[in-house]
Amino acid sequence: MVVPMKAMAVYTPAAIETEPLRAIELPDPEPGPREILVRIKTCGVCRTDLHVAEGDLPPRHPRIVLGHEIVGAVARCGPGCTRFAPGARVGVAWLRETCGLCAYCRRGRENLCAGARFTGYDHDGGYAEFMTVREDFAYALPDALGDEAAAPLLCAGIIGFRAIKRADIQPGTTVGLYGFGGSAHIAIQVLKHWRCRVFVMSRGGGHQELARALGADWTGPAAAPPPHKLDAAILFAPAGELVAPALEALDRGGILAVAGIYLSRIPALDYERHLFFERELRSVTANTRADGEEFLKIATEIPLRTHTLGMRLAEANRALIMLKHDELKGAAVLHIG
Repeated sequence: MVVPMKAMAVYTPAAIETEPLRAIELPDPEPGPREILVRIKTCGVCRTDLHVAEGDLPPRHPRIVLGHEIVGAVARCGPGCTRFAPGARVGVAWLRETCGLCAYCRRGRENLCAGARFTGYDHDGGYAEFMTVREDFAYALPDALGDEAAAPLLCAGIIGFRAIKRADIQPGTTVGLYGFGGSAHIAIQVLKHWRCRVFVMSRGGGHQELARALGADWTGPAAAPPPHKLDAAILFAPAGELVAPALEALDRGGILAVAGIYLSRIPALDYERHLFFERELRSVTANTRADGEEFLKIATEIPLRTHTLGMRLAEANRALIMLKHDELKGAAVLHIG
């Protein structure tokens, strides 16, 4: 008898407090050519999942299984696979596939590919017992990273690292982090490894407490001016109203990178007050596979330590509610099966 797999899916986006994720059963997916079937062990809970569940990101399918911070093992290989063998430990992230042919892909900027497709948005993701992915978009995970600890690295970690690169942060500089959730608590560890001075602006007392424990040189309220001008800053909170104070806090020539896939409306900016003296505002759009490979290498060298709360698959709605209401220190991780 074939036993269907368990999953948590969204049919109609709604406020997460109404628990729009439904427990369902689906047939096990079949890997196509050059795809692997992954038996999922853990899946991190990301703010992008919340945006999909609540409809901030418009639905692309009548029903979608969320989740894109996936740790698992190869259960079966489709035709033409050569990279992984059954049993290999792999990670799957947000970027699921690109065309490989456009100008962006050829220039090493595949994150900008118009044909890009994303895990847990265009294709079913990791809030399930199995999923499929092209083998060239899966990551080989080092044994040093445990299943729960590794999950947040696959989006929160990679996107935070992409934001560090977009902000052109150099070792030893002064950096501001606006918002301190799953991504920022990983990024600060990279920055402190680089001997940066880090100021954290966050609305949550628990988040500020974690920031100090991880080496923040100063913490304050979300829109507070830091004690010194910033060489660079990253906005992790999806709050457009923080763009102006973050730009104003930059020193001459400083860069603010916005790390989220979704941002509320940005109020009007004053050119002289917020942008003059070559201050810059940059967005972060997904990541390239090269970003992921580089980050995972750094993660094992530091080594990074993720702060996680393990939960069951059936608790996915509760995990997202806790995320929305700043009740998590670090990141929630669903244990599958």
